[in-house]
Amino acid sequence: MMTALDPQDLDLISALARDGRATVVSLSEELGLSRNTVQTRMAKLERAGALPAYERALSPRTLGFPIEAYLAVTVHQQQLPGITESLLTIPEIVQVHGLSGPVDLLVRVACRDAAHLFEVDARILSVEGVERTETSIVMGEVIGYRTRPLMELARSDR
Repeated sequence: MMTALDPQDLDLISALARDGRATVVSLSEELGLSRNTVQTRMAKLERAGALPAYERALSPRTLGFPIEAYLAVTVHQQQLPGITESLLTIPEIVQVHGLSGPVDLLVRVACRDAAHLFEVDARILSVEGVERTETSIVMGEVIGYRTRPLMELARSDR
């Protein structure tokens, strides 16, 4: 893990936040850095987990899955590795977070309709080690995923 981001790292991350498809050449021109410097810094940021995924964010709705829901899942902790492997086989699961507190996993799913959601929930419940689920249907996104305010705060803390 990186211990600190310097101003050039923050500039690079900020440029990528503005345009996630920016090429190394365009980034080097925008930031006034050599291509090698940009590539080296991007590799360092990737290794450190600062740039975790390059998979383009795609709305499940456009693929025919207009229902999104979060399932609070309680599991037997000692079976978590096997549970994780089983959840990876369910294509409707788009994201899973491990949590502290009374809920062990927060599972985000995308489904075609309510009946499909019911079936996906049943598949999750059938995984050995899953005790129970509690489902909340997404009604709308109030604040989308964002990092720019954090970048501004990190920059002001320097």
